[in-house]
Amino acid sequence: MGKYILKVDDIRKMTPEERLKKLQELREELMKLRLKAVTGTLDNPGMVRAIRKSIARILTVMREEELGIRRGKEKSS
Repeated sequence: MGKYILKVDDIRKMTPEERLKKLQELREELMKLRLKAVTGTLDNPGMVRAIRKSIARILTVMREEELGIRRGKEKSS
């Protein structure tokens, strides 16, 4: 379960290639979980939500970088 829940700080530390790889991995896992949900064999329904949130976090960080938005614990003088 823990490998699918990502914190924003961890995502920001990843390289763009690592982010794309993780995004693909999460999307594949989400597809598997949705298939299990349809067949009724899903053990933990909360995982679907957790994976969707992680995907959204990755996409948000990618978009922020694309727009040149700086976020985080940096202080401006």
